[in-house]
Amino acid sequence: MSSTSNTKGFSEHERAAMKERAAELKKEASRGRGDKAAAAEADVLSKIEQMDEADRALAGRIHASVSSNAPDLSPKLWYGQPAYARKGKVVCFFRSGHDDKERYSTFGLTPEANLDDDSGLWPTSFAVTELTDKAEETIADLVRKAVS
Repeated sequence: MSSTSNTKGFSEHERAAMKERAAELKKEASRGRGDKAAAAEADVLSKIEQMDEADRALAGRIHASVSSNAPDLSPKLWYGQPAYARKGKVVCFFRSGHDDKERYSTFGLTPEANLDDDSGLWPTSFAVTELTDKAEETIADLVRKAVS
């Protein structure tokens, strides 16, 4: 099978995301301890600024909401997209629908988020096409619970 075939293995988009993640890890490792937090946030804000207009608006509001509702989470890039981590482990993230060539963006939570409940069913990701006041409050509630 040729290396250009997309019938098996990772897609070109997935391989690009993995390469981007490897570059992020290399960049993080090369930074001095005191510079890491400020540089990581600058990377996230730069990524948000590079997004298409609709995703930039969504990501900017989500960044503000996560930052204000969970100030202990540290912004960082994760597979080339904005994410928020506790002790280096990603708790929640935003994925640009435009960058992913999808019809919607995604706000997601990882297993590091404290969302488990007795029902055996809890949210791990949401499609985001617009951020209404109700949607923004839902994200804020999830983020607060995720770090509780």
